[in-house]
Formats: sequence, C-alpha cells, structure tokens
Amino acid sequence: MDINNDCFLVPGPVRMGDECLQALATPVMTARGTEFRDVMARLNSGLRHAFNLAPSEPVRGIQSWAGDDDYKVIVVSGSGTAAMEMVIANRFRSNDLVLVPTNGKFGERVAEMCKRFCNVKHLKYEWGRAFDLYELEQQLERGCYESLLICHNETSTGITQDAAAIAEMCARHNTSFILDGITSVGGTAVHPEEWKAEAVVTGAQKCTAGPSGIAAIAVNSHFIERVHAIREQGDSNPNYYFDMVSALKKGDDDQTPWTPAINLAMGWGAALDVLKVETNEGRWKRCQTMANGVRNLFTDLGFELLADAEQRSDTVTAILYPEGINDAWRTRLKEDFNTQVIGGQDHLKGKMFRVGSMGETPVAEMVEGCKRMIQCFATFNVELPQLDVESYFA
Repeated sequence: MDINNDCFLVPGPVRMGDECLQALATPVMTARGTEFRDVMARLNSGLRHAFNLAPSEPVRGIQSWAGDDDYKVIVVSGSGTAAMEMVIANRFRSNDLVLVPTNGKFGERVAEMCKRFCNVKHLKYEWGRAFDLYELEQQLERGCYESLLICHNETSTGITQDAAAIAEMCARHNTSFILDGITSVGGTAVHPEEWKAEAVVTGAQKCTAGPSGIAAIAVNSHFIERVHAIREQGDSNPNYYFDMVSALKKGDDDQTPWTPAINLAMGWGAALDVLKVETNEGRWKRCQTMANGVRNLFTDLGFELLADAEQRSDTVTAILYPEGINDAWRTRLKEDFNTQVIGGQDHLKGKMFRVGSMGETPVAEMVEGCKRMIQCFATFNVELPQLDVESYFA
C-alpha cells in the first residue's frame, strides 16, 4: 500500500487547492484602492454562487454583492463563528426571544451566542438525533419567537437538519429563519430564497475549500430593515467591529468597514472560481457520492453510525469505534498510514471518529483513505470482512 501521499479527510479546515494557495501568495496590496475592490468584486460574485443565489458580475462598482433576488452577501474578516455572532448581535435586541433547537456541539454554540445578546429557548436534543418537528411546531404556534436559528449541518454528529420543513413552519408562523450554514454551503443543497432565510452564514475553510479566518453572510432585505430599525430605535446590542450597519454602508463600494483579510480574500476568491467551474450541483453530487460510500462501507463492515439514518450528512460522517478501540487508532492512522480523520468532541471524545467529504477532495483520495482506515483497524486486531472498497464509490 502506497502511503507516500497523505489522505486528508477531516471535515475542515480542508486542503486548499493550488489556485487558492497561489492566490494567497500574491504580494500584498492596499485595502482601499481599486485593485482590492476588484478582489472583493470577484469574491462577492463567487459567494453569491456558493450561496446558491442569483449571479452577479465580478466587476467593481456595479454592486457585485447583489443580484436579481432579495439577498446581499457580506464578507467578514473572521471565522464562521465571528460571522454568526455578527448576525445575532445586530439582528436581535436584548429582550427578543429566539428558538434554538440543537443536536450537537455547534448548534449549542449558536444557542450560547444567542444568550449573550437576547433571550433564548434552547431545545437540546440528544447528539445525532433529529429534531422533533412536532415540538418545533408547537413552540412556533405560541407566536412569541422573533426567530428560529439552526446549525444546518452539524459536523460534531454528522447530521443535517430538515431545513425545508423548518423553513415552511417558520413562514407559516411569521417567524424569521436563520441558518448557520458553515459546513453546508458549497457542500450540500442550500436554498436561501426558497426557504425565505433571513440570513445564512458560511466559513471559507469548509465546503468551499478556502482559507481559515474569513467568512461570509447572505442577508435578505427584511434582515437589513430590522438591523436599521433596531439601530434607529436606540436599543441595539453593543458592537463595534461587528457593526452590520457599517458593513452595509461599505458593501455597495466593494469594500469592508475595517482592514480586510486581504490575502485570505484573494485565496477564497480563487477557491470559489474552482467551485463555479465544478458547479454547485456537481460538488453536491461528489460530496454525496463520497458520503454514501463511507456510510455504506462502514455499515457493511459492522460499524455503527451516530446520526439518525434519515438525515445523515453529505459532508461528514460520524462513525462509532468498535469495542476496545479509542483515539490511539487515529494516532496510528496518521503516523503509520499518513491519513487524517478527526475524533469526537465533548462526551463523545475517544468514542468515535469523523470522516469529512467536503471541499475539493477527490473520490480517489476517499477510496484510498478508507482502505488505509481498514488496514489500520487490522493492526488493532479488529476482524473485518473483506470488501471491495472501490465498488462503494462507483
């Protein structure tokens, strides 16, 4: 088995492609000249494509952040968590009540962020279990919630929420719908306009295979109107760096309010150009092919998957260790087989591993990585059936 080439199968940060790496190495430029505004226009256009919105031209001075729909995209110099905090801090007042159902670590992070800026009803489900949609309906029927927020794709547990069903409920009950799409945008189907989502957040280093430390938000006109109304009423949450009003003022001019992440923006723009060539549908399908292969392969090998079968993610698969195995397996997989996956978090640490199927990862790399995982388990005397790995990814 050739182990000279590494298999990097973590669910973000993912490996960046050559185009992205070359763009990151571009000499620095001024943040306020036309040269960087060109970079921002390219990035804005690529983001609109990744968010599955109407297209815009990558040309400065013509509102590259907007298209023939109700959405604008805003670039944030910070991680996806920073962008999510920006959404929450600007959209809600301290006395607003929001509903946050969770079934994993990153949904719980959304709930914790909300607690800093507004009132929260946190519906905490078991990790990996699907939301009880009947309970969500009952909560929304109360008519007391300003918004419902979800982590769309929960990488800690390998589950994707039924966003379409939740969006339909929110629309019927006149409740705003906000998505943390950090590990879904660019990797699985996301439909902001169809779902009437007020805001969707993504991070560069996940499904779009960009660099860590830069993120983006897609917001519709109602979100923007509420942000301005709250500011004018004088009861907005304290913020400065994450001031959405300042970002909206600069967006028309293909700029950011503060010093932008210049080289990260160049790298992400290049990565998004690669996504445009592959197309959203093409990438969704490739990610799904890899995830289906991993799920079916390891199920047939006798492993148990964490997430509910009906809603398993296409960008990450959470697999429970067999009895007697822990993260020593991951260490050996990395050191002896040049292959990286990621472990469990919090109470699941040392009890499972997670395989990412996102970004620009080729199917061939996933096939090779799975072969190495099986071989690594053999070194721990785990008896597994002999299976044709390639056939699972055909």
